[in-house]
Amino acid sequence: MAPAIPASMDRPHFIGIGGAGMSGIAKILAQRGARVAGSDAKDSPTAEALRALGVTVHLGHAAEHLAADATSVVVSSAIRPDNPELAAAHERGIPVVHRSDALAALMDGLRPIAVAGTHGKTTTTSMLAVSLGALGLKPSYAIGGDLDAPGSNAEHGAGEIFVAEADESDRSFHKYAPEVAIVLNVELDHHANYASMDEIYESFETFVGRIRPGGTLVIAADHPGARELTARVSGREDLEIVTYGESKDADVRILQVTPHGLTSDVTVSLTSGKILTFTVSVPGRHYAHNAVAALAAGVALDLPPHNLSTALGKYTGVKRRLQLKGEAAGVQVIDSYAHHPTEMTADLEAIRGAAEDARVLVVFQPHLFSRTQELGTEMGQALALADASVVLDIYPAREDPIPGVTSDLIIDAARAAGAEVTAESDKTAVPDAIAGMARPGDLVLTMGAGDVTDLGPAILTRLGS
Repeated sequence: MAPAIPASMDRPHFIGIGGAGMSGIAKILAQRGARVAGSDAKDSPTAEALRALGVTVHLGHAAEHLAADATSVVVSSAIRPDNPELAAAHERGIPVVHRSDALAALMDGLRPIAVAGTHGKTTTTSMLAVSLGALGLKPSYAIGGDLDAPGSNAEHGAGEIFVAEADESDRSFHKYAPEVAIVLNVELDHHANYASMDEIYESFETFVGRIRPGGTLVIAADHPGARELTARVSGREDLEIVTYGESKDADVRILQVTPHGLTSDVTVSLTSGKILTFTVSVPGRHYAHNAVAALAAGVALDLPPHNLSTALGKYTGVKRRLQLKGEAAGVQVIDSYAHHPTEMTADLEAIRGAAEDARVLVVFQPHLFSRTQELGTEMGQALALADASVVLDIYPAREDPIPGVTSDLIIDAARAAGAEVTAESDKTAVPDAIAGMARPGDLVLTMGAGDVTDLGPAILTRLGS
């Protein structure tokens, strides 16, 4: 039986309903029986998947899209104050609910696992959702990316477990009260909202403080920021802390990661002392660590580790996380969501390990002016791991331009690091550029959090022509 729908969520209107986080909440509410409506700037497969559930999706933003009987308006931090639908809600006295509050309400009465960290949240949340489903536990979940089809980023399940990606970017993860929380890593990012590492630590401390009494924190033992956070929260008596990683003092210790092309075998020592080996069906050491975090979280909910590790092998990836888009003329095109230097380095190292002697070519689109301003040098240094790169203009997302901040910051740093880099302002010219660079056996990565993902099919078409 589905948990009760909060009165304010009975007839919600979502502004930006096609977004990864918003669409997932809308889907779960629709599956629970709410009459859901919303709007988005453009049509998409995600919007079509919502319509198939009976959700009304308007294109564009206009005050008349807001139904007279709407019980709430759901927004994310990306919605600007002058949005006409938001203004209409204020004028009519309709409650405005932040996305995080709506998600928190969906978890009431269930056993939540919240997955946090600067990198790896979507992958780890997906691993848990897939493995728990493979075990027949019918979890509910809300993920920041699609598993295998548009709209597969969320599901209302009949089981008692709810797995949620917990976003730190706007401090919205402070709203959740998980039974088990995972912290994968802690780094400075989202520079428009955090001015220093101290602010980051304080934010994560607040998140950990929200874990239910008697709950568990699963946290990385290898990451300096995570170790610092562990030291800061270790005084809480009603919290069990389980560390994982390759460090000798990790509670769940990774003994070995053995790559096999696009998969890896992982051997771990559990808190019980038992040794366990299982397969992770995506490449790269960082994905192996994500899988071990998921394993430790499941064990914290008293799931049998052997069964869970076998189920984790059912995970084959999530869209935009080293997702193979296809092959043409002997060239494989892979899509990567990496947009922070740590993520870029991890994905490039993973692909380099799987590629053996093949060349790795990258089409990189920087995401956000503020991130480029703070981390452009490190992004450029990461691109030195590729054999050649094409760098696009900055994808602004929700931000206005910052004077003097352009992709040149990245390009200059990459060239200083010895990288071969081409600047390209015209996205439509990229398929021809890659076709002129690529040869059979090469791997091409479209990399970034913006619309660079759209280039994969166009590159494949051009290569095959």
